[in-house]
Amino acid sequence: MSDLKKVVIDGNEVEVDGAMTLIQACEQAGVEIPRFCYHERLSIAGNCRMCLVEVVGGPPKPAASCAMQVRDLRPGPEGQAPVVKTNSPMVKKAREGVMEFLLINHPLDCPICDQGGECDLQDQAMAYGVDFSRFREPKRATDDLDLGPLVETHMTRCISCTRCVRFTTEVAGIHQMGQTGRGEDAEITSYLGETLDSNMQGNIIDLCPVGALVSKPYAFTARPWELTKTESIDVMDALGSNIRVDTKGREVMRILPRNHDGVNEEWISDKTRFVWDGLRRQRLDTPYIRENGKLRKATWGEALAAAAAAMKGKKVAGLVGDLAPVEAAFALKQLIEGQGGNVECRTDGAKLPAGNRSAYVGTATIEDIDTAEAIMVIGANPKVEMPVLNARLRKAWSRGAGIGVIGPKVDLTFETMHLGDGPETMTELLGRDHSDVQEKPSLIILGAGALARNDGDAILGSAMALAEATQSKFMILHTAAGRVGAMDVDVVTEGGLTAALDGAEVIYNLGVDEGDIPAGPVVIYQGSHGDRGAHRADIILPGAAYTEENGMFVNTEGRPQLAMRAGFAPGDAKENWAILRALSAELGATLPYDSMNALRAAIVAAHPHLGDVDVVAENAWEPVKAKKPNKAVFTYAITDFYLSNPIARASQLMAELSANAKARTTAAMAAE
Repeated sequence: MSDLKKVVIDGNEVEVDGAMTLIQACEQAGVEIPRFCYHERLSIAGNCRMCLVEVVGGPPKPAASCAMQVRDLRPGPEGQAPVVKTNSPMVKKAREGVMEFLLINHPLDCPICDQGGECDLQDQAMAYGVDFSRFREPKRATDDLDLGPLVETHMTRCISCTRCVRFTTEVAGIHQMGQTGRGEDAEITSYLGETLDSNMQGNIIDLCPVGALVSKPYAFTARPWELTKTESIDVMDALGSNIRVDTKGREVMRILPRNHDGVNEEWISDKTRFVWDGLRRQRLDTPYIRENGKLRKATWGEALAAAAAAMKGKKVAGLVGDLAPVEAAFALKQLIEGQGGNVECRTDGAKLPAGNRSAYVGTATIEDIDTAEAIMVIGANPKVEMPVLNARLRKAWSRGAGIGVIGPKVDLTFETMHLGDGPETMTELLGRDHSDVQEKPSLIILGAGALARNDGDAILGSAMALAEATQSKFMILHTAAGRVGAMDVDVVTEGGLTAALDGAEVIYNLGVDEGDIPAGPVVIYQGSHGDRGAHRADIILPGAAYTEENGMFVNTEGRPQLAMRAGFAPGDAKENWAILRALSAELGATLPYDSMNALRAAIVAAHPHLGDVDVVAENAWEPVKAKKPNKAVFTYAITDFYLSNPIARASQLMAELSANAKARTTAAMAAE
């Protein structure tokens, strides 16, 4: 039962939950309260004092609205609702005093500060600041920190809001930042000068309300008002994080998170945020044809004619890669099956059953993690495979959820119960009594690495049987952004990858760069980067990357989301679905759509749930028959977080981060 209380805010009476803080109640009443240290996803620090309000009938001094709950307010003399004022002379004077204190030591860096134009301190100084200073003492200066290649520090600008300390400790789960000293000597620092060791550290750039922490790769390259902002979806993992892509001309300058409570809250991983330099390097911008063992540049006419000639009358197999949008996968399926060929998206050999959505997506949503009291992670390392989901697991743990792990021991940034290394642990658990778990909201998360084994179907069956026995919701932790969407439009061949490639004379490779293509068949590669797939190709058709075309991606929980075009592909590269449509005309089997809208209409007609954008469809539970898995220990799908796809492998920054991570694990001890 909610504890509703009435409170009068600036003359308007509102009814709010008594557990709310005054700053939240004011927000609900439509009154904006300035703040620097308060953040709704972090613990309350109450140390910037910018959010002061007047509580009528309370002590004769302003109160910090972020640290006082509505239920703590005293009613009026005759039981009237308590009164809060946010614009009285007392409040105005208090806030102006706080702003004056904050600006005592803050340098006049605005013309050269990267935060200029989107700085909370600038905005609030306009409202509460004065155009002179009463202080004549010299300003304090502090040394900058080296936090690594991602976050640039200008610590003289720091106002000690401690948001970065609270984020790294509470959300990212690292304990390298803190505050030392008192009074004027207080400063934020890192433990023994260490660099940050987290896949989520870039979020402190967004959290910093001043220019003390800014993006190192983006430094001094653009101002916010020069950028074109496009709301899109991330494809670096299968979480489908909501992002904003900022472009200047044709170049992507930076990637920022957007708030979506059901998916990524307001965090993104460092790979998502900083991979944009990989969009500029090693790009395929013109078609190529291999002649006498060497690739030569060609026109689109030549390349499409060569591809059509290679495919006509031959046995063709189509492979769909990890970053392909639903539209390209659907168009390729229609094109290849029209030529009598097979298509396959499970290029890592994952034993995902076609048509059974409860087995390749599951029945859980990402938000279910928040309410779960018992969670089991099988054959997955979410810290590397999906860092933002791992932060959500950490949040569940911090609220008291028990989290068990089956797989080789890894540090997930929170305490887990290590139950075993391999599938026999699941078999053993199936024989136990689970009445204690059945009473709690519980969740089982199965990793992509566990499904890509030879006995992946047996592991899937055992995991689903365990979910039934414990009455848990079930989720597959995919690593490929395009996998669920391709499964949804049936880009599968019975018997998997081996059956699809069996006897193929021509392989149409749509962005598969993670595995080896067998020698022998002619390979037509369509993709954005000159990675492994392009090296093996006989004909290369340059496609657009995820920021260069509109596309739909279905995330790991089965939520269809739209990625929007933020810029144009380089050179002669074209949108992926358009290349397939042009090739179909060359083959004399023209696909029946000339626009993205017509293609989407065809997809929705065949698969209606894909028409409900941003809605997680409920999947009917169809358990896979449990067989006996073998005893091999689980291995994880991703070993190097920073180099998991062709865009990341083209990025110089990701290469540096990968090298740093390796060096960190092999650092020599002092005694050596």
